[in-house]
Amino acid sequence: VQLQASGGGLVQAGDSLRLSCAASGRTFNSRAVGWFRQAPGKEREFVAAIWWSMRTPHYTDSVKGRFTISRDNAGNTVYLQMNSLKPEDTAVYYCAAGQSIILSNIRNPRAYGYWGQGTLVTVSS
Repeated sequence: VQLQASGGGLVQAGDSLRLSCAASGRTFNSRAVGWFRQAPGKEREFVAAIWWSMRTPHYTDSVKGRFTISRDNAGNTVYLQMNSLKPEDTAVYYCAAGQSIILSNIRNPRAYGYWGQGTLVTVSS
C-alpha cells in the first residue's frame, strides 16, 4: 500500500483543516489506519486511528472533541477533520496503515508498516 497525505496548510488558531490519506493502487488492506504528527524537535506522536472494519476511532486526549477520523465507504481514503486548531497542533502529520494492529499497540508508530510522506500543518496564534 502506498499512502499519500494531503490537506495541510497555514491557518489561524480556531480554524479548521481536513487532512486526507489516499491509498494508491488499491484500497487499504489493513486492520487500522492512523494519523501521527511530529513537531520540530519532538518525537512522532499518535493523534488518531480507526479500525478499518468496525470504523471505531481512537484519539489522543489532546485532540478529543476537536479532531475526527473517518474513512470513505469505497475504502480508498481516510480523513482527519481538525477543528478548533491550536498553535500546539503545528506539526507534520503522517498517515500510516498496519496489518498487525491490536488494541495494545494502536498508538505505537512502530506497529504501522506503511507510511505516507507527511503534510505540514501550521497554526498561527
